[in-house]
Amino acid sequence: MMKPIRVLIAKPGLDGHDRGALIIAQALRDHGMEVIYTGLRQSAIQIARAAVQEDVDVIGLSSLSGAHKSLFPKVMTALKEQGADDIPVIGGGVIPAEDIPFLEEAGVAKIFTSGSPTKDIAVFIEKLVRKETLEPPKKIAHIGIAVKSIEDALPFYQNSLGLPLKGVEEVETEQVRVAFLKIGETMLELLEPLQDTSPIHTFLEKRGEGIHHIAFEVEDIEERLAQYKSQGIRLIHEEPKTGAHDSQIAFLHPKAANGVLVELCQPKE
Repeated sequence: MMKPIRVLIAKPGLDGHDRGALIIAQALRDHGMEVIYTGLRQSAIQIARAAVQEDVDVIGLSSLSGAHKSLFPKVMTALKEQGADDIPVIGGGVIPAEDIPFLEEAGVAKIFTSGSPTKDIAVFIEKLVRKETLEPPKKIAHIGIAVKSIEDALPFYQNSLGLPLKGVEEVETEQVRVAFLKIGETMLELLEPLQDTSPIHTFLEKRGEGIHHIAFEVEDIEERLAQYKSQGIRLIHEEPKTGAHDSQIAFLHPKAANGVLVELCQPKE
């Protein structure tokens, strides 16, 4: 039987509010983890020593005071001084999005902003400890644009923008005809419905011509879908299907991405 993951939840600095930290601690316990809470007003060295003494797998730092840009790096330094910089650190609390790159560059593995689902945090910790974290998508594979007629739309993209047409293909599984136009390392795909039952036809009827979806290139589409499902992310396809160029594709529900239809695309080897 696999031993439970041990997590240290800590409140560095003079922040006197720990309701959020306690909620996270209980949520992780409910997820089967062992949680050690160090209490309020802990120094960086106290947190690092507690992590070593408790032999934890992960440290979770919580900050509501606005001092995260100072406190979190101090914890990273203290861990290094204790010879424990191999213990991954995650953070959360009231942290502006513009501060996240700075904290991640300082060595924090992940920042969860206020309102992040506790299930997402638990799943991330599990993947992090088991060394099963997924790499980010490699690139934008393509942007899909719904059009009524490829022939009518092509002159703008080919002549006005000067994009080279790389081919036209019918994708029976999606009931669409697709024109591929190369731009840098990605593609624009013009999507023309083949029949009235095509999802693109429905899109055109409801919204008219325009951007239909953004596709991200991934290497592990089945594993990624399984993880998203475990996180409760709404999926249109729980299993990949065949797309253009015999790639494996799957769509996430637009409500998972603030109204954007996201496609995962794994190219044929």
